[in-house]
Amino acid sequence: MEERYNTNNPAYTWMISSPFFEDLPEPGVEKALTHLVTRTHPGNQVILLENDWGGSVYFIVDGWVKIRTYNLDGKEVTLNIIGKGELFGEMAAMDEVPRSTDVITLTATTIASIPAQDFVNFLHTEPLAGLRLSQLMARRLRQVNRRLRLRESDSQSRVADTLLFLAEGQGKQGNTGTEIPNLPHRELSSLSGLARETVTRVLTRLEKKGLIVRDQDRIRIPDWSALEKTIV
Repeated sequence: MEERYNTNNPAYTWMISSPFFEDLPEPGVEKALTHLVTRTHPGNQVILLENDWGGSVYFIVDGWVKIRTYNLDGKEVTLNIIGKGELFGEMAAMDEVPRSTDVITLTATTIASIPAQDFVNFLHTEPLAGLRLSQLMARRLRQVNRRLRLRESDSQSRVADTLLFLAEGQGKQGNTGTEIPNLPHRELSSLSGLARETVTRVLTRLEKKGLIVRDQDRIRIPDWSALEKTIV
């Protein structure tokens, strides 16, 4: 399903109050969203492919996507999993080069897109937007660096860090802790660089220790600092 620019469109209303556009000058935001298009995709659908040209920048209105690439052996590597409020495709838009990763939906996902040139023009006219984008890219770089440092750590440290990584980006705070989606173990496996069976064993161990609580759809982290202390 596709919807084009309409100020009455719920996706448009969401966009102007999204983390990236929130509190920015309304005339500039409206101009940037003139060619806004929203689409709803089923799970496991490819949105972008590596080496595609960067014609648009994308914002996740609802749902989850994974950013993936392949190593030299042809094995899939999940670089990131992002959800509501996040954006992707901005690097290819700014560099005017082909995209360097694939993007695939993990769940039914609604995505809003704007032309790359509209996004770049907005960055030129609104300094705070450029600052927010820089902060986003710096946060993602810090997360990648942290995960690379932990590649030689034990399996429990790597799984715990993966859960905290997801919680940092998309966790929902509640009275009983921080909630994240209960993703398939193959996705946690790819993010942590561990075998799926190892991830399953570690999750069971963490649950027995009371460091996480799992149900069908969610993983809850009751005490962030307690889980963080398991990382060595």
